[in-house]
Amino acid sequence: MNNKFDALKDDDSGDHDQNEENSTQKDGEKEKTERDKNQSSSKRKAVVPGPAEYPLQYNYTFWYSRRTPGRPTSSQSYEQNIKQIGTFASVEQFWRFYSHMVRPGDLTGHSDFHLFKEGIKPMWEDDANKNGGKWIIRLRKGLASRCWENLILAMLGEQFMVGEEICGAVVSVRFQEDIISIWNKTASDQATTARIRDTLRRVLNLPPNTIMEYKTHTDSIKAWEEFHGLVNSSGR
Repeated sequence: MNNKFDALKDDDSGDHDQNEENSTQKDGEKEKTERDKNQSSSKRKAVVPGPAEYPLQYNYTFWYSRRTPGRPTSSQSYEQNIKQIGTFASVEQFWRFYSHMVRPGDLTGHSDFHLFKEGIKPMWEDDANKNGGKWIIRLRKGLASRCWENLILAMLGEQFMVGEEICGAVVSVRFQEDIISIWNKTASDQATTARIRDTLRRVLNLPPNTIMEYKTHTDSIKAWEEFHGLVNSSGR
């Protein structure tokens, strides 16, 4: 699968335009068109590989988020802050998005890229994520772009070999360091989490002494609630 990704990296064909509605329609016709448009929107949202494209095993969606450090966020405001970039179903469609995206190493401030299977939001509370967790690796500055690309290519290429366990991956750009993580569905499945860890170490070519932390989303939620409880009680 990797050679397919490499060969198609520079492919930039394709058309993402949506059909535009004719503004000169009569009111009755316009109302009917709106009705038909709503009914067909679900069909238009179904992203499929184009002719002669290499299909991926799953559809994936890119997301982006950015926030002001130090400003407390609620779950609701966090969800509103996540912007969907687009969904793809093939190797070619992936490269069309990725070739136009800023690399993590060139992002500034407190920013995140998320790549998750279609239908899974990059949130702890999502049904697909809530019983799972993530492997976390903290990177010194300068490594995020290469590690992120290697990670997502391994994920799209099904190199982790853990069935449907993988939910998605995140790269978080921070001021002092960058963080990458890969999320899976079942935190209690130790054999699966161990396989993900070992594959992650291999595809990122990590030194043997690299610190890798596994954190359940339940623990993340608990820590978040405790932190914000302390912040609120201190009057901030």
